[in-house]
Amino acid sequence: MCGRVTVQTSPQQLVEELGLLGVRASLERPRYNLSPTQQMPVVPNDGARLLDAFRWGLIPSWAKDASIGNKLINARAETVAEKPSFRSALKRRRCLVLVDGWYEWKQTTKPKTPFLFRRKDGKPIALAGLWEEWTAPDTGEVLRTCTVITTGPNALMAPIHDRMPVILAPEARDLWLRPEPQESATLLPLLVPAAGDALEAYEVARVVNSPANDVPECVARVAA
Repeated sequence: MCGRVTVQTSPQQLVEELGLLGVRASLERPRYNLSPTQQMPVVPNDGARLLDAFRWGLIPSWAKDASIGNKLINARAETVAEKPSFRSALKRRRCLVLVDGWYEWKQTTKPKTPFLFRRKDGKPIALAGLWEEWTAPDTGEVLRTCTVITTGPNALMAPIHDRMPVILAPEARDLWLRPEPQESATLLPLLVPAAGDALEAYEVARVVNSPANDVPECVARVAA
């Protein structure tokens, strides 16, 4: 599962690093412990190639209320083409979810030990995501929401957890962002564990355990 991320990279840096054309919406400040139901930086496949901000937790267009989004923060690569909550979005509404790290907790320690996964060079990471637009039936409020696709672990991730987010390589991003519908046979081969060579993982302080703590101390490396 991918349930907490960091987004310290500025909107302008994200535009430059990802070759985007501009900013439609962005986060107001760096995030050191961003959690579900909060706004995440995304690039939807609407053809504009603009940085945007969607709520984390997918709410399908047919949902009766927004609470389903709390359960749909991730979509499993193995079943994303089959699940009713995701299969239409996979075909038509894909996005990049932009982060510069994610947290996972080692389950075999008591208490569980938090680790931060990130690129060694500190550059942003483009995760495979899906998005939806949902209209609240009572108020007419329109929400744009997203989910992160996960897959099995690579060698770096495996000692900590059995799932990791799908990191899209630069050559896969253009295909993922094509606005026209795509068949699952074209997309599913992209949803594999990334090689770990460019990534690192290190233990962080348990201050990150609470979503209420969104401070620089969350990303600080615990001394060995």
